[in-house]
Amino acid sequence: MRAFIASTIGVTCAAALAVPLVLPLGTGGAVAASAPRTAVTTTEASGIQSLPLEPLAPAARSADGGGEVGLPARETAPFSLLGVVWADAAEELHGEAEVRTRALDGDWSGWQPLETHTDHAPDQNTAEAADGALRGGTAPLWVGASDAVEVRVWPEDGTAPVAGLPEGLSLELIDPDTGLDATVAVDAAGTSVTTADRGATPAAGVSGVSGVSGVSGGGAQTAPAAYPGPRPPITTRAGWGADESLRESAFAYTDMVKTVFVHHTAGGNNYSCAEAPAIIRGIYRYHVQSQGWRDVGYNFFVDKCGTIYEGRAGGVDRAVQGAHTAGFNHNSMGVALLGSHGSSAPTKEALNAVSQLSAWKLGLSDINPKSSRNRTSMGGGLYAKGVTVKMANISGHRDGFATECPGEQLYAQLPAIRSTAAGLQGR
Repeated sequence: MRAFIASTIGVTCAAALAVPLVLPLGTGGAVAASAPRTAVTTTEASGIQSLPLEPLAPAARSADGGGEVGLPARETAPFSLLGVVWADAAEELHGEAEVRTRALDGDWSGWQPLETHTDHAPDQNTAEAADGALRGGTAPLWVGASDAVEVRVWPEDGTAPVAGLPEGLSLELIDPDTGLDATVAVDAAGTSVTTADRGATPAAGVSGVSGVSGVSGGGAQTAPAAYPGPRPPITTRAGWGADESLRESAFAYTDMVKTVFVHHTAGGNNYSCAEAPAIIRGIYRYHVQSQGWRDVGYNFFVDKCGTIYEGRAGGVDRAVQGAHTAGFNHNSMGVALLGSHGSSAPTKEALNAVSQLSAWKLGLSDINPKSSRNRTSMGGGLYAKGVTVKMANISGHRDGFATECPGEQLYAQLPAIRSTAAGLQGR
């Protein structure tokens, strides 16, 4: 699959399908007929347009007019999710990035920031990080169906030269419905059900059946559970329409889930719950095809209606190693709430779902959600490799890395999540 990834990130190959030329836009969104055209290539299978960022004209925000790169407003093939990536996954983007997009009805959005300090990544010295295919990236942003974009990126001090930014910066525009003919759900009996409406939320009561055949060895959570939590309904990967040909076929497991790390996707709250499967498909493509990961980074997602979705493949009841909290992906689980919770409070439904999921997953290893334990960092995050730190068994992403994730409003709810989860275990 790595060879496939290399062929789809910003390069032309024999299988490439030339999309309509990207047209710079003139004042008011009209196409500037005399302006130079920039071609973008993609593939039918990838659903991704990669647009290299270029130096922009002097910006008002820079005292000496230096340091800004991006893209002038231009038309593109349709997309719904975007992010900025760069060549070296170990390098941080010490700067700010913002985009604006044009909806299919012709209306432009205001400027929206991209979260540049994410650290959702595979652990160092793992097979996933070892083959050189990984790329750095901002958090992806869901913008809805769009056909034009403008982006600008600048260093933190506003005056540093373009050379101060990471090399290989490009804007990734993702169509999450590429190659999707139908959304398949699995009911409580494990029966496959086809939903004709693409992106529709699967019916209530979708089971936690893993949807993965031939899974064996490793990752089994078999500790005697004196305080088991009830298993909540979980929409499988088939239920949100995962294209299983994109990810690596192998699975990576750790011993058990000792810690739950809570995240938000920082992709905005302006989505409907019916769009949640499409958002997850977009994040999946971004992580795998744009950033070179083996699979989507999170183990689970939760939307604002409280629906739980299976994330990284390998079995929902197994200790699947994700790529969500660098340094602490081992023996942990990452659950991401769809949305941004810096200033917006998460819904009661979403909080209840996180509590239920945490009670069940920690209960499989007989772990108390209200307790803490010592964790040793694998490096690459807030703590150097080998450093041991005491962490709550339900922690926020910021507890393992210098980030605002999962947002102040969600982080403040972690004590309540711990308490609810412990109650669900009968503690």
